[in-house]
Amino acid sequence: MTKDQQNYTSQQIVVLEGLEPVRKRPAMYIGSTDTTGLHHCVSEIVDNSNDEALAGFAKNVWVIVHKDNSVSVADDGRGIPVDIMPKYNKPALEVIMTTLHSGGKFEGEAYKISGGLHGVGAACVNALSNKFRVEVRREKKIQFMEFSKGKVVTKLTTSDKSIYPSIDKLVPSTIDGTTVTFLPDPEIFKETLEFDNKIIIKSLKDRAYLTSKIFFHFFDERSSTQQHFYFEGGIVSLLREINKNKTILHEPIYLHGSDQKTNTDVEIAIQYNDSFQEITPSFVNIVNTHEGGSHLSGFKSALTRSIKDYSVKKELIKNKDDSITGDDVREGLTAVIAVRMPSKDLQFEGQTKGRLGNSEVQPIVAKIVKDELDTFFEEHPDIAKIIVGKSLLAIQIRKAARAAKDAIMRKGAFDSLGLPGKLADCQSKKPEECEIYIVEGDSAGGSAKQGRDRRFQAILPLWGKALNTEGMRLDKVVGSDKLKDFIIALGMGIGETLNPEKLRYHRIILMADADVDGAHISALLLTFLFRHLPYTIENGYVYIAMPPLYKISQGKKFKYVYTDEEKENYLKTIDATKTIDIQRYKGLGEMNPQQLWETTMNPETRILKKVTIGDAAKADETFSILMSSNVPPRKKFIQTHAHLATLDI
Repeated sequence: MTKDQQNYTSQQIVVLEGLEPVRKRPAMYIGSTDTTGLHHCVSEIVDNSNDEALAGFAKNVWVIVHKDNSVSVADDGRGIPVDIMPKYNKPALEVIMTTLHSGGKFEGEAYKISGGLHGVGAACVNALSNKFRVEVRREKKIQFMEFSKGKVVTKLTTSDKSIYPSIDKLVPSTIDGTTVTFLPDPEIFKETLEFDNKIIIKSLKDRAYLTSKIFFHFFDERSSTQQHFYFEGGIVSLLREINKNKTILHEPIYLHGSDQKTNTDVEIAIQYNDSFQEITPSFVNIVNTHEGGSHLSGFKSALTRSIKDYSVKKELIKNKDDSITGDDVREGLTAVIAVRMPSKDLQFEGQTKGRLGNSEVQPIVAKIVKDELDTFFEEHPDIAKIIVGKSLLAIQIRKAARAAKDAIMRKGAFDSLGLPGKLADCQSKKPEECEIYIVEGDSAGGSAKQGRDRRFQAILPLWGKALNTEGMRLDKVVGSDKLKDFIIALGMGIGETLNPEKLRYHRIILMADADVDGAHISALLLTFLFRHLPYTIENGYVYIAMPPLYKISQGKKFKYVYTDEEKENYLKTIDATKTIDIQRYKGLGEMNPQQLWETTMNPETRILKKVTIGDAAKADETFSILMSSNVPPRKKFIQTHAHLATLDI
């Protein structure tokens, strides 16, 4: 046994409470029981192995999706302790996997830095798994325990091989480490039990960027695929990946500093591009804090002060009435913020670790960023002037947008009594009750107005295609008649006048024809919302209506179907000896008000697709590829994905 293993024993395991609450309220522990929660279980187990790497005891992490849809996560770390804990008269492994708040990360001895209190995570995954097996490789032998729904099925046992032959082939049994295999419980995950490769791979790739010089290996036995990740460059490599399809303005800026008193280490990579969007992924101990927190706030405040101070010091602002704001310095900004701190001090908001709550981290990050960035600007005046120039351009655009809005206001268009003439508003004034259909064309708009429920459904027809707002300045956006009507109808303003509390509808439903043109119109409107009113998507207020493709009639009996596959399946179920009439809807205008209500607007029978953002950076990249004026990336995307297209000709 090595010295490190001798130091990592059951004496370092602390227990705080039992497991039953997890099965009763799983969403409290993993966020949800849909596909997001399902994949969060994988992240919890991966982070245990990754913590071994952060602590310097592992070099490899393996993730394997098996044919039965179970998942194995293995590492070459020290192996979870299996010796008996005298206080409980049980092996430490059993205590860790069956008790909340148990692990080597609470008192700060076994792990100085980790992705959180993962004694909680591993136990939660166990509680929510139909089958759960942990194999510990120590001293050239495998010891394992099996569980089901958090209960012990097989006590600590010694084996000469892993439960899956594939693991033995990938992970040598002669090396120390831990392998966890779990099969999700269908009683908990009722929506889906299928793991998505893209989600797992994205998660592993992020960890590879943030834990440089560690190998991450992914295998999927279902499709016989594999991918491997290893990055020397750390967060700078991640920054370059995010900006790969954008026009960058300078080489990456790398900032690094530490606070000795709190043992907090801060890494930040910054690069501006010629867009108007901000992308600032943040991490704490390799955990993606997708809701931000104190570390992100500290970075943003220091970035603004540093750019503002430099512009004043070098007299780069010619108009004394101009003042650089936080919004100005973040236009076109891509920055990766990575903080490492003692795991025992971590305060995440919620078990899913979406937001860092440690208030003391904000001034630490702010000081490091301000000091490091001030020094960088003095040593690299050419880059400093580019960044200040980008902020000054943002000021000019902001002023132009305000002037355009003021001009519209003088005409009364933004007045509360001046709602668009084409808008058929609803009777309710409670946003949580109200929904607005953005309808393609006046014909379909007329049918929707007649067929709607006036109590809570508003209709706004838009004619023709909206502007492509990808990379478009805000003053041009508010000057568009179509988008101006859309903005006014929503009521929340735009740009610096944005006030989310004034949003008039909590369901914004895009309803276009079920063809290529309709899809293009929806894409244009989604681009506008994503780029200029992201609040609506981030808070789950945007939906896409699903009008039917066919009406299949046989005598007086008829059925609406929404896909070709659904049509073929339905035709197999009906009597083919009777005359069958299949009507293909080419547009919404072909439906009368009653049909439109029955198929697309009735809350009891309609199908709506909710628009969400699972990965903001990936969404930004996709919009940039598909909607920008930069042709080569779009051509490459089309060539790569052309075989997936379904042609309706």
